[in-house]
Amino acid sequence: MSDQTPLGPMELLALDELLGDEDKDIRDTVRRFCDDRVRPHVATWFEDGRLPIRDLALELGELGLLGMHLEGYGCAGTSATAYGLACHELEAADSGVRSLVSVQGSLAMFAIHRFGSEEQKLQWLPEMAAGRAIGCFGLTEPDFGSNPAGMRTIAKRDGGDWILNGTKMWITNGSVADVAVVWAQTDDRVRGFLVPARIKGFSTSEITRKMSLRASVTSELVLDNVRLPAEAILPGAAGLSGPLNCLNEARYGIVFGAPGAARECLDTAIDYAINRPVFDRPLAGFQLTQAKLANMAVELDKAMLLALRLGSLKDAGRITPYQISVGKLNNVRESLAIARECRTILAANGVTLEYPVIRHANNLESVLTYEGTSEIHQLTVGQALTGIGAFK
Repeated sequence: MSDQTPLGPMELLALDELLGDEDKDIRDTVRRFCDDRVRPHVATWFEDGRLPIRDLALELGELGLLGMHLEGYGCAGTSATAYGLACHELEAADSGVRSLVSVQGSLAMFAIHRFGSEEQKLQWLPEMAAGRAIGCFGLTEPDFGSNPAGMRTIAKRDGGDWILNGTKMWITNGSVADVAVVWAQTDDRVRGFLVPARIKGFSTSEITRKMSLRASVTSELVLDNVRLPAEAILPGAAGLSGPLNCLNEARYGIVFGAPGAARECLDTAIDYAINRPVFDRPLAGFQLTQAKLANMAVELDKAMLLALRLGSLKDAGRITPYQISVGKLNNVRESLAIARECRTILAANGVTLEYPVIRHANNLESVLTYEGTSEIHQLTVGQALTGIGAFK
């Protein structure tokens, strides 16, 4: 076959034809933002273990990306597919940046939007949508990740107030948040509370020495006899269905986001292979290299087809938790495999921050296990197939 103009990995199946004009406009706007504000700096942020959250949040808020799929209260009210495409572009830049947006919009803001009182919504959502207030989501504990039902954080009534005690771990945005959505056991069932960061008894510490999601703030939250008024409780959430609903929102964003990281790795690997001479010819001209590239492109396009299908189901109001588990399980697993394979094409150059591949591979190690490990999603799909829960 004669040489021809190369196609981009996402052009193989003409996936753009599945998108509406507004969805493409939002995607392109986010891509330009990442090109201007994230990609020139993210390797340094990753190396230094920092992220300028406050500055980025204000810019993301100005673009309407925080809580963008929510209606009212200063939120943009976009389609679920548009939100997914935004996550795709953000994670193509860095998983930490996508996590900032996801935790803000799909966990903290979604919890308030879905389960909060009108007063809580008016107090927090406009400020959070604008990026002037940062939120975090306190569910995971040091000993309870996959099994949130075992959480030890407790909330006890004291007259008209609530007293909260406990510890939350691996909390994105925790050390910089203005408000924490904290889930706790009560005498009745699990309930959600809005905890202002400056309240007495509430403290945070940043988790350092991470080798993954370094361009992200990850924290421990400690609640030591935190006294909250009765109106701090989220009135619409009772039981684990509350936080699990929020987690499904975040998992949906990952379905689109993880292939963004894979796309960035594959684009890098293809460009590198075309321009890297080996034995007096381009590395891309060898059959083994082309086999790697072809296999990765097929898996990437399949992942995006799956994401777009779930986007259409979510926009139609028909998506289910097990369908989101299918997407999270497949798309993160395949994206991590793509990142690792791309690293082999770049060889020694692949382990430096001069290229984005090892950074994405390291980040995806966290994405593989947060918002539900692969094993949890396998069990969710298994229960859908058999009707039998096998979680215990």
